[in-house]
Amino acid sequence: MIATALAVCSALALAQQTATDLDGRRVNPLTADSGKVVVLVFLRRDCPVSSRYAPVIQQISKQYADSASFWLVYPDKSETPQAIRKYLQDYGYGLPALRDPEHVLVKLGRAQITPEVAVFDRGHQLVYDGRIDDWYVDLSRARPAPTTHELEDAIRAALAGKPVAKSEVRGVGCYISDLE
Repeated sequence: MIATALAVCSALALAQQTATDLDGRRVNPLTADSGKVVVLVFLRRDCPVSSRYAPVIQQISKQYADSASFWLVYPDKSETPQAIRKYLQDYGYGLPALRDPEHVLVKLGRAQITPEVAVFDRGHQLVYDGRIDDWYVDLSRARPAPTTHELEDAIRAALAGKPVAKSEVRGVGCYISDLE
């Protein structure tokens, strides 16, 4: 009886973890591709750091396409589907995009900055939230190349069923909390 109640609560919680796709449909990225690791990538069109990461995000998503589902998440309430589509086209993205104006996925993934990521294992448990890598030292200064690769490390650990060495490393970019 208790196990059944917990299963129902768990199913209801998963059902509430939705955002809106660019056609206005509710989507739960955690259940859209069963059996895969899920990566939510939080972006803002007006954040230069988010834009600079477009090639990196695309390369990593291609590398892990068979075993991980990638979703671009736009938390800005004022972003229109048309503006997001143009951004996706301008930066060559082929990944699915979601609008998260209620910050359901932001809260679920514990995102604070764009660009940041949230990695969920196959059981839909958050195993990592934070930066993609350490390319940016601060908003105005980037390294020639990153020296750490937290997103890739988290994906590999989730795929292997192992804990992530660092489960949270905050990023450098534009704050999500200031969005209206």
